[in-house]
Amino acid sequence: MLSKSVSLAAAVLVVFSQSTIGQQPLRLEIWAVDPLVKVFRDATPAAGTEALAEVACGEHATFQIVVRSEQPVTALRASVAPLALETPMGVYRQADKPRFVGYVPVDRPMQTPSKDQLRKPPADYPDPLLEVDSIDLPAGQAQPIWITVPVPVHSAVGTYRGSLNVTGQIENAFVRAQIPLVLKVHRAIIWKSRLWTTNWFGMHWRHMQISPKDDSPEYWELLARYARNMAEHRQNVALISPLALAEFKADEGNKLQIDFSKFDRWVKIFMDEGVIGMIEGGHLGGRAGGWESQFVVQIRQVKDGKVVPSSVDPGSPEADAFYARFLPALVNHLKEKGWSNIYVQHLADEPIKENIATYRAIAALVRKYAPGIKIIEACHTKDLVGAIDIWVPQLNFLHQDYQHYQDRRKAGDEVWFYTCVFPQGEYANRFIELPLIKTRLLHWINYRYGITGYLHWGYNWWTEEDPFKKVTREHGGPPFLPAGDAWIVYPGKNGPLDSIRFEAMRDGIADYELLCKLGEKDPEAAKTLVARHVLDFDKYETDVAAFRAARRELLEKLSK
Repeated sequence: MLSKSVSLAAAVLVVFSQSTIGQQPLRLEIWAVDPLVKVFRDATPAAGTEALAEVACGEHATFQIVVRSEQPVTALRASVAPLALETPMGVYRQADKPRFVGYVPVDRPMQTPSKDQLRKPPADYPDPLLEVDSIDLPAGQAQPIWITVPVPVHSAVGTYRGSLNVTGQIENAFVRAQIPLVLKVHRAIIWKSRLWTTNWFGMHWRHMQISPKDDSPEYWELLARYARNMAEHRQNVALISPLALAEFKADEGNKLQIDFSKFDRWVKIFMDEGVIGMIEGGHLGGRAGGWESQFVVQIRQVKDGKVVPSSVDPGSPEADAFYARFLPALVNHLKEKGWSNIYVQHLADEPIKENIATYRAIAALVRKYAPGIKIIEACHTKDLVGAIDIWVPQLNFLHQDYQHYQDRRKAGDEVWFYTCVFPQGEYANRFIELPLIKTRLLHWINYRYGITGYLHWGYNWWTEEDPFKKVTREHGGPPFLPAGDAWIVYPGKNGPLDSIRFEAMRDGIADYELLCKLGEKDPEAAKTLVARHVLDFDKYETDVAAFRAARRELLEKLSK
């Protein structure tokens, strides 16, 4: 199935330059490839006509153009003129600055590779979108160029036409090539996303050219850039911890005082940038040791006039004393800010059967001192009824225990799913080794099975190693984290750089919204359409041409 989708999606156009040196023609080849196809360095041109993207109003159109030459090219540049609507009224859509697709070395495969693994590692894979104005292209190597065109909700519908222009030098001779871009904007409209989506992130600047001090203007500017990047990719949930961000002080009577000002500033930035949505309160505790160990909770105590952090058993008097103070203060603060209805609380990540009792003890504290707050958790066990309000099982556990989660939904609970190191094999995930369509289909899975949210832990968890050179990551549990698991953005000069996987995820979230709109209009049509590509939790139709046909049908049905 994979080889068929690559060959069909790659066939678009070839253009040649007219420059010569002496009697030798200099040929700069350029062609279009569907942006759901990962282009490797050894890709060769395929004949065709034009690059086409079809979108609803309110989403992003994406083109992928590939350049290649038998001679080395220096200072390769790309530009896009505004795309003009086929009307005498002078309506245009402006593309973002074209970006060159970068390559990263995948040094080892995931523990259980899929049958449609694109290449067996070690191999270089396309993934980051680079922030460079030009690039040098070795002879005989393909170089993809990524073009994004924002299409606001109030855009005029119709067909827009433009072109990508590339220039460079071959043996000191100037060469150029051009390829037509065709953008069809349908009448269907997407507003905000109703699918809850979160990628957990760290506020750090490893490998960037900046080093802001805590609470400095540069610190807050970087936080805003992270939030803006998430919002641009339709993330609408932000993991923000009031416990970690609160400032604790002891008053003259040695009573604990709590200041939520820094937490408030984080929340406001994510609101201003368009992420929230929902505030996903950071975890109150975690494992005391290894995977099967019991959970402990984080507390603050006043000792000798100073506030001291510690970890304690959630059933201890110390835990009860702290949360009797902290949780009511948080509840009152959320009410004052008007955030009570958009706040949910994590307790401790990934409970399993061995630590159910201590997880329930943490839940008991929240139910006792903050009874109105919903509890959300990524979980490996279904035996936590009453302790969780928003269940987030790993995709394979959702598959395994789907009847349980249907029952929880009927009982009034909410169900999301998550992926991380697992599941592997044939399941959809964000791994770099997988076909890009499998990342996009994650959110078709959401729609097919009535799952209203998606969670991933790895937005930007780069290590001290260069993330452009080392994309798998060592880990204390599994032997290592597969390529692409720990991050979906890369460090730029002063903020995050997108990946083609993050772009596919954004478009999958948009697909979910379109499917929901069709489901409101014609439930059977939406059900039939999504079932063409999500055959089961771990079985998919990944032919790109068939996917484009299904999406075109979706847009046309919504545009009537």
